[in-house]
Amino acid sequence: MKPTPRIVASALLAWSAVCAGIAHAKDAKDISVAVIPKVAVPFFDDCNKGAQTAADKAGVKYQWVVPQNTQGSTQVQIIEDLISRHVDGIAISVNEPKSVESVMKRAEQSGVKVLTYDSDSPNSGRSMYIGTNNVQAGETMADTMGRALNGKGEVAIVTGQLGAVNLNERIAGIKRSLAKYPGIRIVETQGTDDDLARGVSVVETTLRAHPNLSGIFGVSQVGGPAVAKVLNTKEFGAMKGKLEVLAFDDLPDTLKGLKEGYIQGIMVQRPVTMGSLAVQHLVAQIQGTEAQSKDIDTGVTVVTKDNMGSYTK
Repeated sequence: MKPTPRIVASALLAWSAVCAGIAHAKDAKDISVAVIPKVAVPFFDDCNKGAQTAADKAGVKYQWVVPQNTQGSTQVQIIEDLISRHVDGIAISVNEPKSVESVMKRAEQSGVKVLTYDSDSPNSGRSMYIGTNNVQAGETMADTMGRALNGKGEVAIVTGQLGAVNLNERIAGIKRSLAKYPGIRIVETQGTDDDLARGVSVVETTLRAHPNLSGIFGVSQVGGPAVAKVLNTKEFGAMKGKLEVLAFDDLPDTLKGLKEGYIQGIMVQRPVTMGSLAVQHLVAQIQGTEAQSKDIDTGVTVVTKDNMGSYTK
């Protein structure tokens, strides 16, 4: 059967697409990727470590671009600048999900591969999310609290950026799991913008407003250290050991609080793994070797005094 003009045209278009893909495939040394954290805090130092190691191993150019604050507009400006500088890939831990949706879609339209890690922007058109399944982590945290309090008591939640998807997912998981413990009541949810000084102030105000508080969930990285600082004061020192404190992330001050008895448990994420996988998948997407991208749950470990010397990230 003689091929029709339409079949010939379709075949030529398909072959042209293949050739274009081959022609535009980049060598590793010509690829540049940028990784953006939420803000300059120790948790993201581990992300940077993993990302830098992966970039070095792949032989690609690497940038670590740190916002000066947690405002969504700051990350928008960073992405716009990276687009103008023609980077090939961007990985971002998002502060305000809605604020970056438009610019992330624009980056993709410009040929830049974009994924999220640690904190997502689900409607941004990003290729994938790499990080903790935060709803499940919140459920684990709440179950730990529920057992520790024998299902009874008032609790408070100390979070970071109020609009952060990852933190709100943790809170949703906490609330879902606490439904199994009708004797436990959440009396306060306060934000800190991931600022330690503000966190200390929030914890002090919460403890004064609720003197019968039984537990605190620190769902962002400043929660645990903030509570430890407050409990290490004359005014609130008597609550040490009586207040069940659960925190996120194994920062030095958080581990110190656990060791000294101010904190009873830490939900430890895997930030080094997040950073490493973010760069690996960006490079694969840029080179066209990753046909389909799927979200990756990097997991969480509950660390207590009993296993603080043996857990791994």
